[in-house]
Amino acid sequence: MKKLKTKDKIKQGLQESIEINNCIIKDQIGLLEKIVQVVVKAFRRKKKIVFFGNGGSAADAQHLVAEFVCRFKKDRISLPAVALTTNTSLLTAIGNDMGFESIFSRQIEALVNAGDVVVGISTSGNSPNVLKGIKCAKEKGAITIAFTGSKGRKLSKLADFCFTVPSPDVPRIQEFHIMVGHIICELVEDIMF
Repeated sequence: MKKLKTKDKIKQGLQESIEINNCIIKDQIGLLEKIVQVVVKAFRRKKKIVFFGNGGSAADAQHLVAEFVCRFKKDRISLPAVALTTNTSLLTAIGNDMGFESIFSRQIEALVNAGDVVVGISTSGNSPNVLKGIKCAKEKGAITIAFTGSKGRKLSKLADFCFTVPSPDVPRIQEFHIMVGHIICELVEDIMF
């Protein structure tokens, strides 16, 4: 098998991105509109949005929370958002005492209320701690949203809304999770401010 040249590899990555974009435009615009409406409605009702995920998805969770709390493009009031991935004392205590599968659900038990929006991010869609977190959020009466990839069947069946990147490739999935997160932030700001 011949190794691709750098230029060809760049073209291939960009072409994959274009193809994924086209699939999302074709199949998921309506879903993304509904997610924006859910988030706006929650904020207008003085509810919060909670994000969580593992690894790169944890970074995405924190990034999107910063966009809501600080600002995205507009100078505006802060919006209530929390990332369950930032308190290392909680993560290590829960992981040690109750198991890694409980690091998000235990925090959700303490922090989430009915009507809040909870976003679980998992490129595989099968992370046990993300699945358990979404289940717990549903039990608490939260609205649940999943961001996943094409293999994310378990998570997609569990969440109220599921944005699925039509790719099994983790880097492509992560790129689209943050892109769609930014689109949601921008639309929430446009609608609310």
